[in-house]
Amino acid sequence: MTRYIFITGGVVSSLGKGLMAASLAALLQARGYRVRIRKFDPYLNVDPGTMSPYQHGEVYVTDDGAETDLDLGHYERFTGVASRQSDNVTSGRIYKTIIERERRGDYLGATVQVIPHVTDAIKAFAQADTVDDDGAPLDFVLCEIGGTVGDIESLPFIEAIRQLRNDLGRGRTVSIHVTLVPYIAAAGELKTKPTQHSVRDIAALGVAPDVLVCRCEQPLPSAERAKIAQFCNVPASAVIPALDAKSIYAVPLQYHAEGLDSEVLRAFGIEPEGKPDLSRWQDIVDRLTNPEGEVTIGVVGKYVGLQDAYKSLNEALVHGGIANRVKVNVRWIDAELFEGEDAAAVAARLEPCDAILVPGAFGERGAEGKIRSVRFAREREIPYFGICFGMQMACVEGARDLAGIAGASSTEFGPTPEPVVGLITEWMGRDGLEKREEQGDLGGTMRLGAYEARLGANSVVSSIYGATTISERHRHRYEVNTHYQQALERGGLVFSGMSPDGTLPEIVERPDHPWFVAVQFHPELKSKPFDPHPLFASFVAAAVRQNRLV
Repeated sequence: MTRYIFITGGVVSSLGKGLMAASLAALLQARGYRVRIRKFDPYLNVDPGTMSPYQHGEVYVTDDGAETDLDLGHYERFTGVASRQSDNVTSGRIYKTIIERERRGDYLGATVQVIPHVTDAIKAFAQADTVDDDGAPLDFVLCEIGGTVGDIESLPFIEAIRQLRNDLGRGRTVSIHVTLVPYIAAAGELKTKPTQHSVRDIAALGVAPDVLVCRCEQPLPSAERAKIAQFCNVPASAVIPALDAKSIYAVPLQYHAEGLDSEVLRAFGIEPEGKPDLSRWQDIVDRLTNPEGEVTIGVVGKYVGLQDAYKSLNEALVHGGIANRVKVNVRWIDAELFEGEDAAAVAARLEPCDAILVPGAFGERGAEGKIRSVRFAREREIPYFGICFGMQMACVEGARDLAGIAGASSTEFGPTPEPVVGLITEWMGRDGLEKREEQGDLGGTMRLGAYEARLGANSVVSSIYGATTISERHRHRYEVNTHYQQALERGGLVFSGMSPDGTLPEIVERPDHPWFVAVQFHPELKSKPFDPHPLFASFVAAAVRQNRLV
């Protein structure tokens, strides 16, 4: 029997509902339960694929090719459970599905309304696909509702929760409400009134919280916990303080210490038995708090003004540090800064770095700055890691500087006589040959999801992976042109990973360089603190070696 945990937020946004959901799922896992986490996003975009990183942060891609909310990255990193397309839905996707059904005549002339049609679609989404990868039924499905209680666009989701709680019965559903208990410095007091009002608002919509998670900057005294419990109609033990943590990977331990997992189980009528196995998280926190060194990695990117645009990348670098027991200091560098500077100025910005990483991006802005970063790393023999766009720029740099192709560029930037990087119009997908038109829709039309690659038997990357066949997640519509492979390889840039049919380059490397690897896929999406991605572990290890040379 699958049970459901519904997670809402109140007072303000950015309270950490996603981290709380991921931490609770990890704690339930540590008690032996099978879990899955889902995200309901109230915005009208069908998915976040066409949204600006500055609007939404990164787009997290699943194995089955879904472009989803970045919270699904937290879910995977904390539980190790691979997310699916069925784990993220938006208002836009639900309305699109309903309107398509109405146009087909599926509703047989009925008036299509928010209740029951929209709420039924939300309920169906919540209850779909409730088995794990082995086919065993899930014990718990955690459903996070985006936004804040009181937002107009989230009302159908709250109503669907209310209905599900009645449909399934209280023994199969629990509601957790995440709120803010602000500290007023001038008064020296924590204020509980915003939490009381937020609980009143969601209760007025028919959903009475069973557990309250209270974000606060100061410890929550027992008197305030009792006050919140009295006014919000929950036991005092169900008022869980959530103070800021030094690392997000300390949050599961922190919530367990406050009794979150035990309280949720009791709300289901399950008496907790024994203690969860938290050794994995204790080891991670120990490695983070007691590093044996530190390195500085320069990330030369396009969206560095909002670090959420590179959320998985930043966490994967942390994981690489965990693997090597070092602290990773990330220096975020705007690629555009290099475009008007001479070589000496570029060197001054990059010389303090033990390694350089150029991540994914779209468009021409900042491209020349990234190419200059590649050149600096290659010439100075500093470890270089290129991801997606970073691989394409590594190939453009190699073509210009070592293969004698001065006009090398990407068709993404406009017409070019030397298209080292070009639009892919067809490729072998999971369901056969996929094709894209140059002027087609932008949403959902990239090469998305997990694809296999074959690695050269004696390549650097095959030794890093310990394998010659890998599967990694992709999100791109441009690809390195194999017409230039021989010219690039004569310049020392080896194509060490290809698609199984040999048509699409997946990895390039420089064997004569201390560490120079660039990949077309996004390895950061599969990295976890308890299972760091081998490329990031190796990259940080190379940065450690570079640091010791200086």
